[in-house]
Amino acid sequence: MRSDRSSAGWPLKLAAAGGLLFLHLPILLIFVYAFTTEEKSFQWPPPGFTTKWFAVTWNRPDVWEALTLSVKVASIATAVALLLGTLAAAAVSRTKFFGREVISLLVILPIALPGIITGIALRSAFSLAEIPFSMWTIILGHATFCVVVVYNNAVARFRRTSGSLIEASMDLGADGFQTFRYVVLPNIATALLAGGMLAFALSFDEVIVTTFTAGQQSTLPIWMLEELIRPRQRPVTNVVAMLVVIVTLLPILAAYYLTRDTDQISGSGK
Repeated sequence: MRSDRSSAGWPLKLAAAGGLLFLHLPILLIFVYAFTTEEKSFQWPPPGFTTKWFAVTWNRPDVWEALTLSVKVASIATAVALLLGTLAAAAVSRTKFFGREVISLLVILPIALPGIITGIALRSAFSLAEIPFSMWTIILGHATFCVVVVYNNAVARFRRTSGSLIEASMDLGADGFQTFRYVVLPNIATALLAGGMLAFALSFDEVIVTTFTAGQQSTLPIWMLEELIRPRQRPVTNVVAMLVVIVTLLPILAAYYLTRDTDQISGSGK
């Protein structure tokens, strides 16, 4: 039986392979240079390979301080985004009021603006309010775009979940909390989890907004930028970069697998 899909020709396959190499070859080079024996420059090919930089990285306290700060910031910013993004999505998708579309636009605006604009705006606001730069100013900066990620996932799921489910729950005597716990939450749980994972990944490797809101503190990406300037133990930076790639890749893959089979939502289309 002949397939309806025609196979791609070799020029298209070659173009696709070239695009994938262009995107991922620099990442592969990071992994290679994490094992190089040269510590002051990036030679190609590497003069030799060693695993000593992993032990060096493990024993660097500044790496652990930056990593701990990044994990704290990303975790709290994600929690804030889950709360605010879900509430905003519920309000926009489930109620009709004047200015609803304007509010929706304002919610997603921070992720559409260049990061440097958001960073300058936040720094100016913190300075005017005389708020000292700390971990909390970084969290507030990251929450501005993390909320958008959660909001987009949640509002799409809310709109695909039939309102008749909520009405039926109320008719059967359930109160607001019970309806949310047993009807709404099971339908939006994977969307919230995916949005939270993406928000964590974005916060963990954010640089521009962090630069304007961190003060004297260094998250892991900021630490990496500072280390690249110093001509010593550069492979340590590549080892840390491997960690960043893994930490950000796993949540993105998990979010993809959680949302790929959610075309059919309970009550949708009814």
